[in-house]
Amino acid sequence: MENHNNRTDKRVILGGILIGLGAILLLSSMDIFDFSISHIIFSWPFIFVVIGMVILMNTNKKLFGGILTGLGLFFLIPRLFPYIHYNSGIVVPVIFIAIGVYIIFKHKKKEVSAFEKQGFYKKDLIDDVSIFGGGSKIISSDNFRGGNITAIFGGSEINLTGCKLADGDQVIDTLLIFGGTTIVVPKDWNVVVNVTSILGGFSDKSIKDPNVLPDQSRTLYVKGLAMFGGGELKNYL
Repeated sequence: MENHNNRTDKRVILGGILIGLGAILLLSSMDIFDFSISHIIFSWPFIFVVIGMVILMNTNKKLFGGILTGLGLFFLIPRLFPYIHYNSGIVVPVIFIAIGVYIIFKHKKKEVSAFEKQGFYKKDLIDDVSIFGGGSKIISSDNFRGGNITAIFGGSEINLTGCKLADGDQVIDTLLIFGGTTIVVPKDWNVVVNVTSILGGFSDKSIKDPNVLPDQSRTLYVKGLAMFGGGELKNYL
Protein backbone atom coordinates (compact mmCIF):
# COMPACT_ATOMS: atom_id res chain seq x y z
CA MET A 1 0.00 0.00 0.00
CA GLU A 2 1.26 3.46 -0.86
CA ASN A 3 2.27 5.34 2.26
CA HIS A 4 2.29 9.04 3.10
CA ASN A 5 5.99 9.45 2.34
CA ASN A 6 5.55 8.11 -1.20
CA ARG A 7 2.69 10.54 -1.85
CA THR A 8 4.83 13.38 -0.51
CA ASP A 9 7.73 12.40 -2.76
CA LYS A 10 5.44 12.52 -5.81
CA ARG A 11 4.28 16.02 -4.88
CA VAL A 12 7.88 17.16 -4.49
CA ILE A 13 8.83 15.76 -7.91
CA LEU A 14 5.77 17.29 -9.61
CA GLY A 15 6.40 20.60 -7.87
CA GLY A 16 10.04 20.51 -8.97
CA ILE A 17 9.02 19.95 -12.59
CA LEU A 18 6.62 22.91 -12.50
CA ILE A 19 9.25 25.14 -10.86
CA GLY A 20 11.82 24.13 -13.48
CA LEU A 21 9.43 24.80 -16.37
CA GLY A 22 8.42 28.13 -14.84
CA ALA A 23 12.08 29.13 -14.43
CA ILE A 24 12.78 28.33 -18.09
CA LEU A 25 9.81 30.42 -19.23
CA LEU A 26 10.88 33.26 -16.93
CA LEU A 27 14.44 33.27 -18.30
CA SER A 28 13.05 33.25 -21.82
CA SER A 29 10.79 36.25 -21.10
CA MET A 30 13.88 38.09 -19.78
CA ASP A 31 15.69 37.36 -23.08
CA ILE A 32 18.42 35.47 -21.22
CA PHE A 33 18.10 32.72 -23.80
CA ASP A 34 15.80 31.97 -26.71
CA PHE A 35 13.22 29.40 -25.73
CA SER A 36 10.73 27.80 -28.09
CA ILE A 37 8.23 25.63 -26.26
CA SER A 38 7.33 23.61 -29.36
CA HIS A 39 11.02 22.99 -30.07
CA ILE A 40 11.28 21.38 -26.62
CA ILE A 41 8.00 19.52 -26.22
CA PHE A 42 7.91 17.96 -29.68
CA SER A 43 11.25 16.21 -29.37
CA TRP A 44 12.36 12.69 -28.43
CA PRO A 45 14.55 13.88 -25.50
CA PHE A 46 11.49 15.49 -23.89
CA ILE A 47 9.53 12.26 -24.35
CA PHE A 48 12.39 10.42 -22.58
CA VAL A 49 12.17 12.91 -19.69
CA VAL A 50 8.39 12.55 -19.38
CA ILE A 51 8.47 8.74 -19.46
CA GLY A 52 11.39 8.67 -17.02
CA MET A 53 9.67 10.99 -14.55
CA VAL A 54 6.41 9.03 -14.73
CA ILE A 55 8.33 5.82 -14.03
CA LEU A 56 10.11 7.48 -11.09
CA MET A 57 6.84 8.69 -9.59
CA ASN A 58 4.70 5.61 -10.16
CA THR A 59 6.96 2.56 -9.92
CA ASN A 60 9.95 1.33 -7.95
CA LYS A 61 12.06 1.10 -11.14
CA LYS A 62 14.09 4.08 -9.96
CA LEU A 63 17.26 3.09 -11.85
CA PHE A 64 15.46 2.67 -15.18
CA GLY A 65 13.43 5.85 -14.70
CA GLY A 66 16.51 7.81 -13.64
CA ILE A 67 18.51 6.70 -16.69
CA LEU A 68 15.69 7.64 -19.09
CA THR A 69 15.29 11.02 -17.39
CA GLY A 70 19.04 11.62 -17.43
CA LEU A 71 19.33 10.74 -21.13
CA GLY A 72 16.44 13.04 -21.98
CA LEU A 73 17.85 15.96 -19.99
CA PHE A 74 21.33 15.45 -21.49
CA PHE A 75 20.02 15.67 -25.05
CA LEU A 76 17.67 18.54 -24.18
CA ILE A 77 20.55 20.83 -23.23
CA PRO A 78 21.28 21.98 -26.84
CA ARG A 79 17.59 22.72 -27.31
CA LEU A 80 17.48 24.82 -24.14
CA PHE A 81 20.79 26.56 -24.77
CA PRO A 82 21.33 27.07 -28.54
CA TYR A 83 24.98 28.07 -28.05
CA ILE A 84 25.73 24.53 -26.82
CA HIS A 85 26.19 22.00 -29.59
CA TYR A 86 26.65 18.23 -29.48
CA ASN A 87 28.33 16.29 -32.23
CA SER A 88 25.76 13.93 -33.75
CA GLY A 89 28.23 11.10 -33.28
CA ILE A 90 27.84 11.13 -29.48
CA VAL A 91 24.24 9.90 -29.47
CA VAL A 92 24.99 6.20 -29.89
CA PRO A 93 27.98 6.13 -27.46
CA VAL A 94 25.97 7.92 -24.74
CA ILE A 95 23.08 5.47 -25.13
CA PHE A 96 25.53 2.54 -24.98
CA ILE A 97 27.02 3.97 -21.78
CA ALA A 98 23.53 4.33 -20.26
CA ILE A 99 22.68 0.72 -21.15
CA GLY A 100 26.00 -0.42 -19.66
CA VAL A 101 25.29 1.44 -16.41
CA TYR A 102 21.85 -0.17 -16.21
CA ILE A 103 23.27 -3.66 -16.77
CA ILE A 104 26.04 -3.20 -14.19
CA PHE A 105 23.67 -2.05 -11.46
CA LYS A 106 21.07 -4.72 -12.12
CA HIS A 107 21.34 -7.96 -10.20
CA LYS A 108 23.17 -10.73 -11.98
CA LYS A 109 20.91 -13.44 -13.28
CA LYS A 110 21.40 -16.84 -11.76
CA GLU A 111 21.99 -19.93 -13.86
CA VAL A 112 18.70 -21.29 -15.20
CA SER A 113 17.89 -24.91 -14.34
CA ALA A 114 16.22 -27.38 -16.69
CA PHE A 115 13.08 -27.15 -14.53
CA GLU A 116 12.96 -23.39 -14.98
CA LYS A 117 13.45 -23.67 -18.74
CA GLN A 118 10.06 -25.40 -18.83
CA GLY A 119 8.46 -22.37 -17.19
CA PHE A 120 8.21 -23.70 -13.61
CA TYR A 121 9.73 -21.62 -10.82
CA LYS A 122 9.83 -21.99 -7.05
CA LYS A 123 10.43 -18.57 -5.51
CA ASP A 124 8.97 -16.18 -2.97
CA LEU A 125 9.78 -13.06 -5.01
CA ILE A 126 9.35 -12.67 -8.74
CA ASP A 127 11.46 -10.45 -10.99
CA ASP A 128 10.19 -10.94 -14.55
CA VAL A 129 11.54 -8.88 -17.47
CA SER A 130 10.12 -9.15 -21.01
CA ILE A 131 11.76 -6.90 -23.61
CA PHE A 132 10.94 -7.59 -27.28
CA GLY A 133 9.73 -11.02 -26.22
CA GLY A 134 8.12 -12.86 -23.36
CA GLY A 135 6.63 -16.10 -22.17
CA SER A 136 4.68 -17.85 -19.44
CA LYS A 137 5.85 -18.68 -15.93
CA ILE A 138 4.24 -20.91 -13.33
CA ILE A 139 5.32 -19.88 -9.84
CA SER A 140 5.05 -22.00 -6.71
CA SER A 141 5.70 -20.67 -3.22
CA ASP A 142 4.43 -21.18 0.32
CA ASN A 143 5.28 -17.58 1.20
CA PHE A 144 4.82 -15.42 -1.90
CA ARG A 145 5.93 -11.84 -1.27
CA GLY A 146 5.32 -10.07 -4.60
CA GLY A 147 8.05 -8.65 -6.79
CA ASN A 148 8.47 -6.87 -10.12
CA ILE A 149 7.13 -7.37 -13.62
CA THR A 150 8.56 -5.38 -16.53
CA ALA A 151 7.24 -5.62 -20.10
CA ILE A 152 8.66 -3.32 -22.78
CA PHE A 153 7.60 -4.23 -26.32
CA GLY A 154 6.96 -7.69 -24.91
CA GLY A 155 4.58 -9.64 -22.73
CA SER A 156 4.25 -12.33 -20.12
CA GLU A 157 1.79 -14.49 -18.21
CA ILE A 158 2.54 -15.09 -14.55
CA ASN A 159 0.59 -17.96 -12.99
CA LEU A 160 0.44 -17.73 -9.18
CA THR A 161 -2.25 -20.36 -8.58
CA GLY A 162 0.34 -22.62 -6.94
CA CYS A 163 1.33 -19.97 -4.40
CA LYS A 164 0.26 -19.09 -0.87
CA LEU A 165 0.38 -15.39 -0.13
CA ALA A 166 2.59 -14.27 2.74
CA ASP A 167 1.05 -12.55 5.76
CA GLY A 168 0.46 -8.83 5.53
CA ASP A 169 0.57 -6.53 2.50
CA GLN A 170 2.59 -7.74 -0.50
CA VAL A 171 3.22 -5.76 -3.69
CA ILE A 172 3.78 -6.61 -7.34
CA ASP A 173 5.20 -3.55 -9.08
CA THR A 174 4.57 -3.44 -12.84
CA LEU A 175 6.15 -1.40 -15.63
CA LEU A 176 4.32 -1.90 -18.94
CA ILE A 177 5.48 0.22 -21.89
CA PHE A 178 4.20 -0.91 -25.30
CA GLY A 179 3.86 -4.30 -23.63
CA GLY A 180 1.66 -6.19 -21.25
CA THR A 181 1.27 -8.89 -18.65
CA THR A 182 -1.40 -11.26 -17.35
CA ILE A 183 -1.33 -12.22 -13.68
CA VAL A 184 -3.29 -15.32 -12.69
CA VAL A 185 -4.16 -15.53 -8.98
CA PRO A 186 -6.13 -18.00 -6.81
CA LYS A 187 -9.80 -17.16 -6.27
CA ASP A 188 -9.40 -16.83 -2.50
CA TRP A 189 -6.76 -14.10 -2.67
CA ASN A 190 -7.55 -10.54 -1.62
CA VAL A 191 -6.09 -8.46 -4.49
CA VAL A 192 -6.13 -4.69 -4.99
CA VAL A 193 -5.21 -3.25 -8.41
CA ASN A 194 -3.78 0.28 -8.42
CA VAL A 195 -1.90 0.70 -11.71
CA THR A 196 -1.45 4.18 -13.21
CA SER A 197 -2.51 4.13 -16.88
CA ILE A 198 -1.40 6.54 -19.61
CA LEU A 199 -2.88 5.60 -22.99
CA GLY A 200 -3.00 2.08 -21.62
CA GLY A 201 -4.82 0.12 -18.95
CA PHE A 202 -4.85 -2.66 -16.40
CA SER A 203 -8.11 -4.51 -15.83
CA ASP A 204 -9.28 -6.77 -13.02
CA LYS A 205 -11.05 -9.75 -14.61
CA SER A 206 -10.77 -12.03 -11.62
CA ILE A 207 -13.93 -13.81 -10.55
CA LYS A 208 -14.70 -13.86 -6.84
CA ASP A 209 -16.11 -17.10 -5.47
CA PRO A 210 -19.09 -16.17 -3.22
CA ASN A 211 -18.51 -19.33 -1.22
CA VAL A 212 -14.90 -18.42 -0.41
CA LEU A 213 -14.07 -15.48 1.86
CA PRO A 214 -10.65 -13.90 1.13
CA ASP A 215 -8.20 -13.79 4.01
CA GLN A 216 -8.17 -10.07 4.90
CA SER A 217 -4.87 -10.48 6.76
CA ARG A 218 -3.14 -11.13 3.42
CA THR A 219 -3.44 -8.63 0.58
CA LEU A 220 -1.66 -8.47 -2.76
CA TYR A 221 -1.36 -4.97 -4.24
CA VAL A 222 -0.72 -4.73 -7.98
CA LYS A 223 0.64 -1.27 -8.70
CA GLY A 224 2.92 0.50 -11.17
CA LEU A 225 2.57 2.06 -14.62
CA ALA A 226 0.94 1.04 -17.91
CA MET A 227 1.95 3.41 -20.73
CA PHE A 228 0.89 2.49 -24.26
CA GLY A 229 0.50 -1.00 -22.83
CA GLY A 230 -1.65 -2.92 -20.43
CA GLY A 231 -2.38 -5.98 -18.42
CA GLU A 232 -5.01 -7.94 -16.61
CA LEU A 233 -5.61 -9.81 -13.41
CA LYS A 234 -7.58 -13.02 -13.72
CA ASN A 235 -8.09 -16.51 -12.33
CA TYR A 236 -8.86 -19.83 -13.94
CA LEU A 237 -12.36 -21.18 -13.80
